[in-house]
Amino acid sequence: MIPPGETIGILGGGQLGRMLAVAAARLGYRVHIFAPEADSIAADVSAAFTCAAWDDTAAMTAFAADCAVITYEFENVPVGPLAALGDVPLLAHPRALETAQDRLNEKTFVTALGGRPAPFMAVDSRADLDRAMATIGTPGILKTRRDGYDGKGQWRIMSPADAEGLDLPDQALIYEGFVTFEAEFSVILARGADGDIQFWDSALNIHKGGILDVTQVPAPALILDQVPAARDLARQVAERLDYVGVLTLEFFATADGPVFNEMAPRVHNSGHWTIEGALTSQFENHIRAICGLPLGLTTLAVKGAEMKNLIGDDAHDWPTILADPANHLHLYGKAAARPGRKMGHVTRLTL
Repeated sequence: MIPPGETIGILGGGQLGRMLAVAAARLGYRVHIFAPEADSIAADVSAAFTCAAWDDTAAMTAFAADCAVITYEFENVPVGPLAALGDVPLLAHPRALETAQDRLNEKTFVTALGGRPAPFMAVDSRADLDRAMATIGTPGILKTRRDGYDGKGQWRIMSPADAEGLDLPDQALIYEGFVTFEAEFSVILARGADGDIQFWDSALNIHKGGILDVTQVPAPALILDQVPAARDLARQVAERLDYVGVLTLEFFATADGPVFNEMAPRVHNSGHWTIEGALTSQFENHIRAICGLPLGLTTLAVKGAEMKNLIGDDAHDWPTILADPANHLHLYGKAAARPGRKMGHVTRLTL
């Protein structure tokens, strides 16, 4: 158990790191951020900041020496340089990063556990893409195996003709068949160092332009009927990875049950509603888990909650948002509002 007063290291300097740092401070911990970007909104609310490249071994070693435990706020942290952390615990274990960073590895791993993703095939050449379209069919989505998020690194292929003029990037790809679904939802859990697992209520996720727009809890009946099977898979993933911290699996709700979409070994945008809407937020329980503390209750604190992302210029509407006293506004402190950039979120509760 790591007692309050110790330092928690966070790899990554974005909004998830910022909210983790706030939760850690409430529990009495000091936070040290490591990120390659000098403009870090997580560092703004933390006690210490190391700005260095991921492969800066000396900086990584010095950072680790200041920390009692280390975690990460996003899944694209390079795994190789993490050897420089030495004996300082890194939670969740890097095996979770290795699994989630490659879409092919991720879907193969989940399939082996009995999960059901969309049909998929590896694509390393034009011939592979032709084979995948012939085998799986169209429409489908071609994705980079690594580094894509919020709709980036993806190409919709509605028919073979759409692929004819496609200039394939020089990196490993994966082709996935389309899934006919009624809704999208997440399963978010926290697993403690003692193996205790707590689930938050699964919410309806509504996307716009490939980016999460709105999350609503409680979810409609269609999703609630599929949550038990989705939770069973999420539990298996967490236990197989010996996971410690908050873990998120995203699903499509279909007529034939839940279809796995992707996993995120971290706190998640679709769980932001838990800050006001649950007895313990995803951020606090992640800190509790990695420090070996007992997990807090994850039950709803209200009848319902809706979280809306503030994308780009949406954040400039803060006067109107705050004019409604029922709104809970979270602005992330980012300097420039760009199209597609998450600038904050607002949560509205149903009491």
